Amino acid sequence: MLTLKKKQLYYSSLIIIFIIFTVFIISNCGGDGTGFINPPVAAEPSSTTVPSPTASTGPVTPTSTPGSIIAGLVQPSDLVYKGAFRLPEGSGGTDWTYSGAAMACYPKGEPGGPSDGHTGSLFATGHPYLMYVSEITIPVPIISSNVNELNTAQTLQTFHDVRGGFFSEADGFDQAFLRVGLEYLPQQGEQTTDKLYFSWGQHLQEGQTGPSHTWCELNLSNPQIAGPWAIAERENYTTNDYIFAIPDNWASINTPGKLLATGRFRDGGQGGQGPSIYAIGPWSQGNPPPAGTELENIPLLQYETAYTSGGHTINNYHQSDEWNGGAWLTSGSKSAVIFAGTKGTGSCWYGFADGTVWPDEPPYPPVGEGERGWWSNGFKGQILFYNPSDLASVAKKAMKTYEPQPYAVMDIDNNLFHIQSGQQKYHTGAVSFDRAGGYLYVMEPFADGEKPVIHVWKVN
Repeated sequence: MLTLKKKQLYYSSLIIIFIIFTVFIISNCGGDGTGFINPPVAAEPSSTTVPSPTASTGPVTPTSTPGSIIAGLVQPSDLVYKGAFRLPEGSGGTDWTYSGAAMACYPKGEPGGPSDGHTGSLFATGHPYLMYVSEITIPVPIISSNVNELNTAQTLQTFHDVRGGFFSEADGFDQAFLRVGLEYLPQQGEQTTDKLYFSWGQHLQEGQTGPSHTWCELNLSNPQIAGPWAIAERENYTTNDYIFAIPDNWASINTPGKLLATGRFRDGGQGGQGPSIYAIGPWSQGNPPPAGTELENIPLLQYETAYTSGGHTINNYHQSDEWNGGAWLTSGSKSAVIFAGTKGTGSCWYGFADGTVWPDEPPYPPVGEGERGWWSNGFKGQILFYNPSDLASVAKKAMKTYEPQPYAVMDIDNNLFHIQSGQQKYHTGAVSFDRAGGYLYVMEPFADGEKPVIHVWKVN
């Protein structure tokens, strides 16, 4: 048997060994009090896998949630729906049927208009075969489920041709698939008048890099069209659809002399698997630059194409997505870059709406009913919100062009008129933002028979 002294020495040794062992565990297990070694934290993936035509990526959900609101960013809750208004009758040999491709807010329009809080006017394109431009008033929007109860805009300038012979059938453009973007800016550089800026394109422009941008005067009966110009070293599939203004203070730091954001999203991922943005300033290369000038540009957003194996995409990307219009929202100290469009949900495939998949090689299946193209099980009208700080990082080359992702998503179908099925495409059209008044305008095609209506949100 152990003597008392030996017992004390034995238990003291056990205590010392236990203390040493405990210190070892704490120093090597992260000290979280659990008694287990903390596993290594997996790094956030830098890319999103490109979905196959039949892959299911699920619906897009907001990336900002209550309790994680990001300071300085416009949130979906900051957009207050104010209603909608109708477009007027046709003029100048064309009308508003099947329109909705391009729109720009002119804050100084209709200076003698009513004092109803909705000052300024809108320039917009009409029937897609001609894409003439007209200027209209901005009536008070009405919240109603009945289109007939909405106020109707009035024509300030009738439709006029502002292409000047460019981008016509003679130039190889298919008039049935003409793409166009439109924005207003006050005079810049050596300009003596304010301008309307355009981007022009067509559905099929695989690998093309030709002239795509112009400007003209606000007097549509004497537009004095300048251009066309190309976006240097950029494919048309990435530059020639939507166009919108960049805030002066942001541009002065990140894209000096370049106050226009231009870009394009094309279904199928041929121009990029998500929307793109390039900053340009045509006035800095001449007043106007000579026709054919290649405009200097700064990339702000560009995802990799579907031709890139494992290419970087926007989160929850579908080949059937459509992002038709963009705007740079500002409200006090808050801001956001937004895209409005139609988001595919569920599974995605190329073929027909009934699920018929069109193979790459024959034999081909019987032709299904309706439009052949990219389809998903469902579609939603949505607005994507991007952080301008991310785009600043891209401009400074601190982030790759494909790294920014939306920080929030807003579903807007509950405000739209023409949602007839869960698999309906083309929920939204052109987008414009009145920075002075804080109003966001979004066109909805086919909401008033064959014409669009314009929905209005106030950015608080």
